[in-house]
Amino acid sequence: MNSETLNIHLCAPRGFCAGVDRAVEIVEKSLTKYGAPVYVRHEIVHNKHVVNTLTDKGVIFVDELDEVKDKSRPVIFSAHGVSKKVFEDADIKNIQFIDATCPLVSKVHREAEMLDKQGYKIILIGHKNHPEVIGTMGQLAEGKVILIEKIQDIEKINTDEKIAYITQTTLSVDDTAEIVEALKKKFSRIKEPLKSDICYATTNRQAAVKAVAPKCDLFFVVGSRQSSNSLRLVEVASKNGCEKSFLVHQDFEIPEDLIQKAKHIGITSGASAPEVLVQNLIDKISKIRTTNISNEVIMDENVSFKLPKELR
Repeated sequence: MNSETLNIHLCAPRGFCAGVDRAVEIVEKSLTKYGAPVYVRHEIVHNKHVVNTLTDKGVIFVDELDEVKDKSRPVIFSAHGVSKKVFEDADIKNIQFIDATCPLVSKVHREAEMLDKQGYKIILIGHKNHPEVIGTMGQLAEGKVILIEKIQDIEKINTDEKIAYITQTTLSVDDTAEIVEALKKKFSRIKEPLKSDICYATTNRQAAVKAVAPKCDLFFVVGSRQSSNSLRLVEVASKNGCEKSFLVHQDFEIPEDLIQKAKHIGITSGASAPEVLVQNLIDKISKIRTTNISNEVIMDENVSFKLPKELR
């Protein structure tokens, strides 16, 4: 047993972003207004704790609209956004839906439509099969958007058309900057977004990890294995001075041996992870070692988004 005090550096900002707050509130308010059950297409946000809590309150999660057994009940579309086809299917099936798409994802959808109208070939930087990417690509006809995941994918793009790029909102800021630089090298006149598509919450959480990781010999990111922004935080920590960086997901086993050896532990959480999970982790560590907790606040966040008009 290590009797030396263990320093825990708690990153801020961390945890729920305004888009996640809004999405969860949409589900809660829908339960109040319409009663249970309400349906949600896909996980409202990528976090099992949130999904299980809402399931206990009477939410039914489905993968597709065909699974909605009672068409008289409202269906909520997740914060990641959906393709146009999902809206059309809901209309055809006469399903009342409430759109919980994060407004910053909706901004990228509008960007894609505008660029298409202006005659641009669109490159989307993102992760294949991520719900947000499926939703963004689904705003336009098949073949209109070229998805790239890494620098090497740029070699496959050959076009004389006007070209523009957009990005998924939850990418690594540094990795994306490298891809953008390579795109500009190949396509010197490529059109870029007026303001980065990577959202404020992703950017701020990564900046906090960058500031804290160099002082740590162990780093924990509370989040889900499906959560893009949480996975990126683990990568950012390990690339910025703390190689022993772990994602603390539902089945994660706390590495007691590493905690016994550590002097400084960094902790943060992804944008869809509730604060109760961070506190649970701190409680577990505090049972292993005597801890001293310091809050490392790199900036304050005061962003909020309005609810859809049917729930205001």
